[in-house]
Amino acid sequence: MDKIKLKQLATAVIDTEIRSIALLKQRIDDDFVRACMLMLECKGRIIVLGMGKSGHIGNKIAATLASTGSPAFFVHPGEASHGDLGMITVDDVVLAISNSGETDEIVTILPVIKRLHVPLIAMTGKQTSTIAELADVKINIGIEEEACPLGLAPTSSTTATLVMGDALAVALLEARGFTADDFARSHPGGRLGRRLLLHVADVMRVGNAMPITKDDASFHDALLEMTKKGLGMTVIVDNDNAVVGLITDGDLRRLLDGEADIRSANVKEVMTFKCKLISANILAAEALQIMEEYKINSFPVVDEDNRLVGAFNLHDLLKAGVV
Repeated sequence: MDKIKLKQLATAVIDTEIRSIALLKQRIDDDFVRACMLMLECKGRIIVLGMGKSGHIGNKIAATLASTGSPAFFVHPGEASHGDLGMITVDDVVLAISNSGETDEIVTILPVIKRLHVPLIAMTGKQTSTIAELADVKINIGIEEEACPLGLAPTSSTTATLVMGDALAVALLEARGFTADDFARSHPGGRLGRRLLLHVADVMRVGNAMPITKDDASFHDALLEMTKKGLGMTVIVDNDNAVVGLITDGDLRRLLDGEADIRSANVKEVMTFKCKLISANILAAEALQIMEEYKINSFPVVDEDNRLVGAFNLHDLLKAGVV
C-alpha cells in the first residue's frame, strides 16, 4: 500500500467521524435538557456505566464531569453485578452508555437500579432498545456509519459518545457557575492549578535566603551579597527593614561602564531608588505578567508597611511550574 492510499484512508476516517459529530447538533433537544436537570439536581454522584469501548469512553466522561464540578465516577457493569452495585445510592443518577442499547451486563443490573428509584439516563444509538426503553431520559448518539471500513470496530460511535459527554459536562459547568478557580482547586498538580493557586508567598525566598544590604553599606558589600544569594540582585533596606532601593546585575554593568571605583562606591550611589515592589498576596502568575511587562527578572516582596518579607526571581517561578 502506497503513501497516497494511506493518507486517503486516514482522511476518509476523519470525514466520516466529522459527519457523525455534526449529527449530534440535532440531538441537543428537550431530552438533553432533562438529562442536564437530573444531573444538576443530583444530591449524590453521577454514576457512569459502560462496557468495552463504551466503558473506556465512560471512564473519560466521568473524569470530565468530576473535574468540572459534577461529582461522578465510573462503575464497571460486569463488576457491578458482583458487588459494586453497592456503590450506587438512592441520591445518585446513573448514566448508562451503550451504542446498541442491549449490552447484557447493563441490562442485567437495570432492575436493581430501577428498584432504587435512581434516575436513569441512557446514552445510546438505538432509541427503541431495552436500555433506552427503561430509561427516564434517553440521549440519542446514533450514527450513520462507523469509520471502520468493515463497519465493525467502534470508531464514529465512540467519538460521538465522547463529544456528547463533553457537551453534557460543559453545559453543567456553565449551569453551576463553575470558574477557573474552581477548576484549579480540582487540579492542584496541573499547570493551570499552579498558575491559579500559587501566590508569591508560596514561591518567594525568605529569611537568610533573601539578598539584603543595609543602606549605609558599601557597594562591595552589596556585590558580595548578590553573589552569595544568587538572585541577581540585593535589596537595600534601612534600619527598620523598609525597602529603600535595589541593586541588580545591570547596576553593576553600568557602574563598570562608568569606570567608577567599585571598592569605594556606596550603595546609595549605585542603587535604583524607585524600584518595583510586589505583595506576597498576589498570584505568582500575576507576578510573572508584571515581570514580562517591565522586563524584570527578580522582585523584592514587601508587606503593607513597605518592609521586606521575601524575594524571588524568574527561576523560582520556573521551579514552581508557573512559567
